[in-house]
Amino acid sequence: MSIPLRQKIAVAAYLVRQRLRGVEKFPLVLQLEPLYQCNLACAGCGKIQHPDDVLKQRLTVQQCIDAVEECGAPIVSIAGGEPLIHSQIHEIAAALVERKRFVYLCTNAIMMRRKLDLFRPSPYFAWSVHVDGLRERHDESVCRTGIFDKAVEAIREAKRRGFRVTTNSTFFGQDDARSIRAVLDFLNDELKVDMMQIAPGFAYERAPDQEHFLGVKRTREIFREAFAGGKRKHWRLNHSPLYLDFLEGKVDFACTAWGIPSYSVLGWQRPCYLMSDGAYAKSYRELIEETDWDRYGRGRHPKCDNCMAHCGYEPTAVLATMNSVKEMVRAAFAK
Repeated sequence: MSIPLRQKIAVAAYLVRQRLRGVEKFPLVLQLEPLYQCNLACAGCGKIQHPDDVLKQRLTVQQCIDAVEECGAPIVSIAGGEPLIHSQIHEIAAALVERKRFVYLCTNAIMMRRKLDLFRPSPYFAWSVHVDGLRERHDESVCRTGIFDKAVEAIREAKRRGFRVTTNSTFFGQDDARSIRAVLDFLNDELKVDMMQIAPGFAYERAPDQEHFLGVKRTREIFREAFAGGKRKHWRLNHSPLYLDFLEGKVDFACTAWGIPSYSVLGWQRPCYLMSDGAYAKSYRELIEETDWDRYGRGRHPKCDNCMAHCGYEPTAVLATMNSVKEMVRAAFAK
């Protein structure tokens, strides 16, 4: 099973409506962060480095609903922090599913198996489990032994119960084309997850590990090698073909971070969920209208120079796809 047909149709219709209305900046995915607290301390993460008073904060169910309705994105990625720590996370997910948003709940899977009973399978709901490598590499990435096995067990159980399960894999300097191929083959062929998302690690300013983030040159090298021989056509990757071309360096794009806005306990984050550059916006409208978007992207802002993350460049790839009949056909027949 790949992206459900109803999601493809709903998102395509949404994109057409934006074009017909002449809307220049609109969200594809809302990155919703109802808390920053986590039960892991990954070396490459900058989210849990916030002070304790921020880590204790939680968005309410109504705040989450309001944010989703305010921006209007058809897809919501619930991240954090670890969302399953939030005592009302199942209520948040259910409320968004009821409103026919396509919800992806991101988790490190530590609490996932014992929380499964709180959720119901739905074409509008999917788990997004972080798997950053095979056993040794993943456990090294999250700085705790045994987490890979917990994730695998949770994925198997969720699929047994009829849930859609996707994965999210972030790669760093310790990874190479062979290790990337190995984890994607495992997820695709052995665990048979529905879709996989991949990304080069972003250099969070507060992350403990500042030595192993991929730069642009290395990102292109390892993905070009990993995708060689048509491998990317075999994997069920949750990306547009043009974004995968972008990772290989076959095309280049400008950043459109407004396509995946982020709302958290601190408000609407400028310019994206990976980077905070100044005060948070109090509303989605303020975020869109008062942010100087031309400041951001590689070659425009020093913090963006080594970024090739999907939150900035996948929306650009999607828009480029919509502007090309050839690319629309290629995307339609991609796995």
